[in-house]
Amino acid sequence: MTVKKPSPTVLAVIPARGGSKGVPAKNLAPVAGIPLVGRAVRACLGAVGVTDVAVSTDDHAIAAAARSFGAEAVPRPAALAGDTATSESAVLHALDAFEATHGRTADVVLLVQCTSPFLTSAEVAEAVARITSGAADTAFTAAPSHGFLWRETADGATGVNHDKAHRPRRQDREAEYLETGAVYAMDAAGFRTHGHRFFGRTAVVVTDPARVLEIDDPHDLARAKALAPLLDEPATPGFADVDAVVLDFDGTQTDDRVHLDAEGREFVSAHRGDGLGIAALRRAGLPVLILSTEQNPVVAARARKLKIPVLHGIDRKDLALKEWCEAESIDPARVLYAGNDVNDLPCFHLVGWPVAVGSAHDSVRAAARAVTVTPGGFGAIREIAAWLLGPELNTPTPLPN
Repeated sequence: MTVKKPSPTVLAVIPARGGSKGVPAKNLAPVAGIPLVGRAVRACLGAVGVTDVAVSTDDHAIAAAARSFGAEAVPRPAALAGDTATSESAVLHALDAFEATHGRTADVVLLVQCTSPFLTSAEVAEAVARITSGAADTAFTAAPSHGFLWRETADGATGVNHDKAHRPRRQDREAEYLETGAVYAMDAAGFRTHGHRFFGRTAVVVTDPARVLEIDDPHDLARAKALAPLLDEPATPGFADVDAVVLDFDGTQTDDRVHLDAEGREFVSAHRGDGLGIAALRRAGLPVLILSTEQNPVVAARARKLKIPVLHGIDRKDLALKEWCEAESIDPARVLYAGNDVNDLPCFHLVGWPVAVGSAHDSVRAAARAVTVTPGGFGAIREIAAWLLGPELNTPTPLPN
């Protein structure tokens, strides 16, 4: 009789301190609508081979965010949370806490950094496989590089990885590898013995250089937000992910233009496909709200037509949204909010599913967790309804000639 060998226990540890001098509250900073700690947790939970994910933190808000994304939170002692504390010390503490709590010994332990927002589950899984297969004792992500490195000396600049008198072509040079800092995998017993992340045989997990970004200052964070729509896998919510839908009006349900007649009366254009989508959401039992800064009779008239509540003439939309969620007993983390301009950003930071319509301002698209293909005023809300309700609403609505 063959006895099946039990699967190894693989613990991913994500160190996430509350203090940050370069970027305040850095580990909670959202990129594409997801806090950095949440992005790291998602990459680990989606990786084949990872059995447990723990976030080591001294911050209650980070701990709450970690749990909301499905990780355990390990309270980190103050002695291990200062600027001089090493990542290894946090990993060892989390490893001890995990094994004491669960009564299981970890076979592999990972160090995963929140500051690498474009780490993929595939990269985490490959790092794990290098250890569990016995191919290596440690592994880390790195990007190939053919760059010429230089160092300044008293006698002038000198080549570090090349002879400056001989500069071979790129194709004639072997690649070197730049450590990304995103993920390190280690045999757990070896890590306890050696106390650092590199021991025994070390393997490189090669990553795409375009995805390499480490967030240390506000400029890095801005770059991450700008790159997220290009580098992230497209993600849209389903019905099980959302408990309510909140919609901006101008630029989201309209094309953001205003038509004026000779008496100064304003007219806007709405899309019938959006009305169909909103009606379908109502029939499915999802609460739908219009939330608008504009105090305009047309907003109220459209809400009456759609048979949904409206809050308009609102200066602080985020406060109004928070109060509405409390009144309706709805968790903001399960709200989809669709918007198009900078006055929607405070609401984006409040909800779990910030969505930008296709014509939204660049800063709004960068902060969104999902972006519609369709521009505002041309059926973007119908597209969102199709995400939530399925293929029966997926027939594209053509743009007018």
